[in-house]
Order: sequence, then structure tokens, then C-alpha cells
Amino acid sequence: MIDPRPGGRTYAHTRRVRLGDVSPKGRLRLDAVARYLQDVAADDGHDAIGSAADPWVVRRTTLEVEQFPVLREHLTITTWAAGTGARWAERRTSLAGDRGGRVEAAALWVYVDMATGRPKKLSEEFWREYGTAVGDRTVHARLTHKDAPPADARRGPWTARFTDFDVLGHVNNALYWAMVEETADVRAPFTASIEYRGGLDRGQEVTLVADGRDLWILGDGVVAATGRLEGEGLYFQTP
Repeated sequence: MIDPRPGGRTYAHTRRVRLGDVSPKGRLRLDAVARYLQDVAADDGHDAIGSAADPWVVRRTTLEVEQFPVLREHLTITTWAAGTGARWAERRTSLAGDRGGRVEAAALWVYVDMATGRPKKLSEEFWREYGTAVGDRTVHARLTHKDAPPADARRGPWTARFTDFDVLGHVNNALYWAMVEETADVRAPFTASIEYRGGLDRGQEVTLVADGRDLWILGDGVVAATGRLEGEGLYFQTP
């Protein structure tokens, strides 16, 4: 988790943890954290480079939860660029609460051509606004989770709702973190990551496959995303 580079662009806003963002015990859910990350990334991008901030697709997200924020806690959410490749960039985000809540996030976003769906080189606007923050740090886009589950791993169905889909017709990125919430009893401190390998579309049959600290999310039998937990006593269970 890279700290902001001196002189580089950072962007911050504040928000309160609301009722719809917490678990029955009152702690901030991981899918709500993912929505917070999306919101501050979009706000920062549009503030910095306008419409050139639109065509980004998340490749992986890692969360380090030091202490869960809780209901009505005030959060300061700060984000900055922390590294690049030829066609992607890493965005760091820090959530700090006034009651001690702390979550650190690193997300890799790929810059894509909206007409073809293929990755493209980072824009001049990006380098003008984020070049100092990035510096010379290079990040890689390769995925590291296990590609496929073992044959004897536990499996269970997942039903996606109409409200889970975004404007592109895919399951919103935050929903994958809801699947983590459903299949793991997470307790801070811990680290969790999701790697996105393809979208889940409406009408697909969704299956969750769990094996210890690893989770696979399948759409019509094809791996759409994978999850990984790091923390004492934390394991995935099928719903």
C-alpha cells in the first residue's frame, strides 16, 4: 500500500456511514466499501480530466481492513494514483474514520477503448494530472489467484437481482464483495482481494465455489471473478 507522493494530486471527500451500508452488527460492509471506492474514483477522475475518466475497467481490488468503520462514523476518503503500466493504473484509497475505523485499498484499473473494448494507452490528460503522483512506479496487470477451483470444492448457487446490474448491463463490481460477505465471517484485521476476469451478465446462472481461503465466482460455468482471504481463522463457505 503506497503512500501519496509529495506534490502529487490527491482527492478527498467526507461521508458518514449510513444505515444501508452496515451489517446487522453495525459495521461497514465490504460491498459498501467498494461503492465508496467507485464513487471517489469517479469524482476524482471527472474533477481532473472530465469525460476522459470514463473508460476504465477494474481488474483487481485489494482491501486491508485494520478496523471496521461503524454506523454513523464520519469518514475521510482520500484517493490518489500510485503507479501505472502501459494501459492501466493503480489507484490507492484510504478510508479513515473519527472512531478509529481504517481501511486501505489498492485497485488496478485498465484504460479501455469504449468502441472496441480493448485496452488503450493512457491519455495525455491522465499524465498531465496524475504524472507527478505516479512518478516512475510500474505496476503489473497479471492476475495471481488460482485460475480454477478443485473438483471437490464446495459449490452453491447465487441469485443476482435486477438492482445488482449497472448501466452497462453487468453485475456491478460492488456485488462481488457482497458475495464475500455472504460466504465469509470476516473479522478485522484482515486482507481480502478480488480479481475480475469477466463480467456477469443478466440471465446467467451464477455459482459460488469455495475452497479454504479461495473463492471462485462462475457465470454459466466460466470463472468471472476470484476472491482470496488473508487473516487468522478466515475461510470461505458456500451460501
